[in-house]
Order: sequence, then structure tokens, then C-alpha cells
Amino acid sequence: MKEIQDIIELTKHLTLLYVEDNADAKASTLGILDEFFETIIVADDGSDGLEKYKSHKIDVVITDINMPIMNGLEMLQAIKKINPDVISLVLSAYNESDFFIESIKLGVEGYLLKPIDFEQFLSVLKKIALKMDALRAKILLKQYKEIADASSIFTIIDKNKKIKYVNDAFCEISGYSKEELIGKKYLNTLNYLQEKKTYEEIWNTISEKKEIYQGVLKYASKQGKPFYLETTIKPILSVDGEIIEYIALRHDVTAIMNPYRQLIDFMNSCDNPIIVLMRIENFDNLENLYGERVSQEIQEKLNSWLENFIVEKDSYFNHVYMLRNGEYALANDLSILGDSSKEIIKNIHQCQKEINNSRIDIGDLNYDISIIISMAYKDEPLENAKYGLKKLLQSKQNFIVANNLAQEVHKEAQENIEILKMLKRAIKTKNIVSYFQPIVNNKTKEIVKYESLVRLVDAFDRIITPYFFLNISKKAKYYNQITSIVLDNSFDALSKTDKDISINISALDIQNDEIRSKILSLLEKNPQEAKRVTLELLEDEEVRDFTIIKEFITKVKDLGVKIAIDDFGSGYSNFIRLLNFQPDILKIDGSLIKNITTDELSLSVVRTMVTFAKEQNLQVIAEYVENEEIYKILHALGVEYSQGYYFGKPEPLEG
Repeated sequence: MKEIQDIIELTKHLTLLYVEDNADAKASTLGILDEFFETIIVADDGSDGLEKYKSHKIDVVITDINMPIMNGLEMLQAIKKINPDVISLVLSAYNESDFFIESIKLGVEGYLLKPIDFEQFLSVLKKIALKMDALRAKILLKQYKEIADASSIFTIIDKNKKIKYVNDAFCEISGYSKEELIGKKYLNTLNYLQEKKTYEEIWNTISEKKEIYQGVLKYASKQGKPFYLETTIKPILSVDGEIIEYIALRHDVTAIMNPYRQLIDFMNSCDNPIIVLMRIENFDNLENLYGERVSQEIQEKLNSWLENFIVEKDSYFNHVYMLRNGEYALANDLSILGDSSKEIIKNIHQCQKEINNSRIDIGDLNYDISIIISMAYKDEPLENAKYGLKKLLQSKQNFIVANNLAQEVHKEAQENIEILKMLKRAIKTKNIVSYFQPIVNNKTKEIVKYESLVRLVDAFDRIITPYFFLNISKKAKYYNQITSIVLDNSFDALSKTDKDISINISALDIQNDEIRSKILSLLEKNPQEAKRVTLELLEDEEVRDFTIIKEFITKVKDLGVKIAIDDFGSGYSNFIRLLNFQPDILKIDGSLIKNITTDELSLSVVRTMVTFAKEQNLQVIAEYVENEEIYKILHALGVEYSQGYYFGKPEPLEG
């Protein structure tokens, strides 16, 4: 019963043309056919049947053979000329072999003897219904294909993974002709840029699981240009669930893919890539000053400018990659350009000058645009160009050819790794030590205090100065450990001498909770020695919270500690910040002191500092006092204390 219902579900929507000249046979047969077809058109003979076929949309024809005027086979022959795919079934009261052979030649779907055997009829009807369903699917597929051809990049692949069909859109984006693709293995013919595991995942999904695959896939055209297709691949199954073929619909999403990824893929496709990285100068300030919306407009407008200035005027590059944070890139393959790198560099440099002499208008805003450019080719061009941009930002220059810069950076990185290993070992083996340099009273030339200076003892017992390891220690988070050791060494030194001890502390140290707590704890444990401690503050541009620093200074001064400003005049010190630190002592930076015998400007600056310090009741210590001539000038200027090799170099403090 269920099988009959299944067949009815397949046949009920079909329109049947039933042709029969015998009234009794017609009545009995219609009684059966009515159960399976909702729409039945009846004809009395072959001629009538042909006319009714022409005037109606017929899905299935069932006809008797022996009829006057035009028999059933003659009618079917005429109908087949109109529609070769029409579904047909022949009825006969006789087992006539000639008619049977002719019906086979016509391609009819079934041959039944009258009276109709119901089981045989069901079997034939099932074949008719399935064939009609497949035919409809074929017609629908054809229409879908027409739609897909018009709107998508369309491919059909057979069950053996060979390309069966591609549309013009696929040929256009891939650069291959249909003749180069059809009949070829899908994977071998195309420049398919997926990882092996992605390829395996796709075919496992569509072939083993028989499910739809969806994803963005990467290809390279015949010319080597990368492109990206948003892809849907569906396996087409037979009624038995077997794979017939695969249909793939794709859409080009290259334009909306991440520009940096596009750049990487393009460069990977080049034999000898050259790259130009550009950045809007002071972009961070631009974004802070004008806001995100205006800065985005400026970036987009500059992108258009670059297209005009470089791409349209310059045959060397044909695309601008708009990256992020005000950065852009150009790239091409030197092996196909035909011109020397010198000509390209000269041309890009000239374009940069034109752009930097231009202005971008955004509404009422007139922005004088300026870009910096880093170019590279040969080995690792992208990495070199990136380092080139960083170097430009540090040096305030605006153009660099950055070949081999990555090698230099890698070498420096390796050296840094060796220093970090040395640091780690020294901390572990307690070979971070303190040397002490004397500070003398300029009037009496007597030692009044020592400055605690950190040193590292390496595996070969060599003494390493902080110049070689202190800045690197900050990046690797060893700096706080070093500061902690120096604090312990310095407070231990108080028991070895009756002189004062000066300890270098940066503003960043004070912002660190552990270091700040350790200093206060050491002072509280040694209250009698606190008055012999001077904290020399090293300023830092990265200070986040001056409130913490001011509160700390107040606390330690209440305990008797003196505050010195170290390296005053070396760079970004200013008098307002100086007063915020509430110092007792100014230490004038050695870069000024060492030149006062030959440079009038240095002498004038030192004189001004000394005058200011006296007005503020601050003591002055001069660093880098290397000879008697410098000492005499400082003494004459009224500088109270001197520190330098003229009086003593840093050495361990003997108890």
C-alpha cells in the first residue's frame, strides 16, 4: 500500500494524454488511471491524440496501438519529433512482435498487454514516474544553470573529479580557456592555493559525507595573480543516493578580502618581488586631532591620490593596497617589469615629493599631506620594508631603501638573546653587583658620598657596565629584579662606610608596587641610616601617574632621605617637572660638563643651571669631571660637588 502511495505522489501532478478507440477498454483503463493522475486528457485515435498533444502541455502519453486513421505508433513518432523526451507507454490486446520492436525503436518507456495486469502496470508506472521526475530535475537544473551562468562563477565536476563544465565567468577570472579546463583533473589544472588539509576537508565533505561545502577558497590565475572565491559545492545524487556529479557556485570576493592577505599572496606569486610601504606621517596625531571619521576620509582620499600619482602615471605598479593605521603598499614582480630597481626607486621618490607638496581637502579642513616610504626587494622584501618604516619613524627621515635591514635586526635580536641569557645567569648566580664611585666636596676635595652603580659579572668574570644590558632588561622584565638587587647592595654598603650612598631610581621603579614597597621597607628597617640615603631620580617619558611619585617622594623625605634629579639637562627635563619632584640636589648631566672647556654654549647652560639651583636652595653635583681643568671651572661657578674619573672610578666598596 505504501508503494502505491509513493507512486501516486510522483504521478499525481503529471498531465496524462490517454489515447484509445475502444469505448469499453477506455472506461476500464480510466478507472485505473484516475487513481494515479489528477489531469487526464482523452483522445479517440492517433490523429485526435496528436492534435490534443499540440494544444496541451502533456507530461505522459499512454496509447493503444491499433487505431483507425493514425495508429498509436504513428502518433508517437509525430510527437517524438516535437518532443524527443516525452514519456510514453504502449497498450495492445495482442502480443505483436513487430509493434513491440517499433515501440522500442521509438524509445517508449513500457509495453503492456490488455487487459492490464495491475502489478505490471505499477512497475512500469514507477519507471515512468521516476524518469519524469529526473526529466523535471534536468529541466530545472538547466534553468538553474542559466541563472547561475548569469550571476555566478559556475563549474560542474564529474564524480572522477574532472571538470565537466565551466562558464565564461570562471574562464575570465582564472585566465584559462574552456578547452584548457574541460576534461582535465580539477586539482591539477587550476592553481589551487589551499593547504592540503583544506583540500581533503572539502572532498571529505562533498564526496564521503555527501554534504554541501561552503567557504572562501584561494586560487591563482594562469598569469599567477591570486584571487578569492566564496564557494559553495554541492554533490548531485541519483535516486539511489549515488553521486552523479558536483556543482560549484562561486562569487569573486577578492575586492573585500583583507588587503594585507592579498598583498602577501601576491608577493608569494612573484619570482622577484619589489614592495613599497608608505605611511601617513604623524598618523597617530592625525587620528587624535581630527577623530576617526575624518582620519578615515583622509586615508581613503589619499588612496585615490596614490592611484592617480603612482598607478595611473607609473607603469611599474597597478594596485594600491590600503592597509591600516595610515599605511599603504605597492608591489610587483621585478622579473617581469624589465626596468632596473634604480629607475623604480627614482620614480617612487619623485612621486613622494609631489604628494608631500600637496594638500587634501575634507570639507572645511585643508590637510597638508606627507608620507614616508620604505622600499625593498631581493631577499625578504616585506620584512625589510617593515623594519625600514620603523627606522624612518625613529630617525625622522622620510625615505629608505631597506634591503638587508631584516638581517641586521635578526643579528641584533640574536645578540639581545645572548645578553638575556647572560642576565638570567647573573641573577641566578648572584653576579649582579654594585660598584661605588666617589662624590667629592669641591672645596675640601674630600669624599662625602658614593653613587651605587650596577655591574654584571659574566661567565668569564668580566665586568659588564649597564650600558650593555639595562635597557634590554626592561623589555624582558628583568629590570625590577636588578633594581631589587641594587637596593640590597646599596643598603648593605651603608654598614661599610660612614659616607652617604646615592641610589639610582627611575620614575618607572617608583610606579612599581613591589619596588616602591621594598624601598619603604628598607628605610623603615634602617631608620638611623635613612638620612645617609640619596635617591637619584631618573626621569622617564613613560610616567603614567605623577601623583604616586609625589606621594612617594613626600614619604621618603619625611624619613630623612634626600632627593636628587639625575642627568639634569640631558633631554626632556623641564623646570616645572623638576619642582614637582621636590629635589634637594641637582646632578648636571655629563654631556654638558665634559664640553665646558671648549664649548661656550655648554658653559653658559651649566652656569644658568647653577644660578637656578642656588635660587632654589639646591645643591649641585657635576658628573663626568675627568680632569683638573673641568674641576677648576666648576669650582669657580660655585658647583658644590664633583663626580668623575678625576677623583675616582667606580669600584667595589671595601668594608
